[in-house]
Amino acid sequence: MKTTLFVCAALLLAACSTQPPRPADPVDRSGDLVVPGAVHIDGGLDVDQAAREVHVAQLLYTFWNTGNTDYLDRAITPSFRDNTLPPGRPQGPTGPAAASKVFRAAVPDLTCELSDLYLTGDTLTARLIFRGHFTGVYNGVQGAGEPVEFNAIDLQHLGGDHTRITEDWHLEDNLTFLRQIGRAP
Repeated sequence: MKTTLFVCAALLLAACSTQPPRPADPVDRSGDLVVPGAVHIDGGLDVDQAAREVHVAQLLYTFWNTGNTDYLDRAITPSFRDNTLPPGRPQGPTGPAAASKVFRAAVPDLTCELSDLYLTGDTLTARLIFRGHFTGVYNGVQGAGEPVEFNAIDLQHLGGDHTRITEDWHLEDNLTFLRQIGRAP
């Protein structure tokens, strides 16, 4: 009798719990998109907005992971602006596509790991790890299969509907990359 009473009390307490329901997972796990290692969501974002923002990040970093510009076109607006544009890179949507093409010529097996994704209002912050092997050509130098692994941080600003990126700021650890391919001390 005591055991039955205890089990019934436990079930009643569980049913009457005042804990809020767990929010839906905002990450698209369909298999085609890069899956973030960790997602950190500002408490002020509702679940639908967070899901839209995670999806945009997954599209963008799937582009960097694959080089497929279809993902890039779905992630950024036609008026996209790169606020940390390196010399020689075109402004606008053609800039990331050109950067990917040049880098993939040097590191054809390039991958992009979305290690951490932070959602704060209309801004995404991403910590990335790029990996591959220098088997192609970079600035006239032929690679010999050197392993490449370097980090990057991106800040992406989303438009009003939170479905596409309008501008960004980024910082890549280019010195580590150049050291790994033997082009810097």
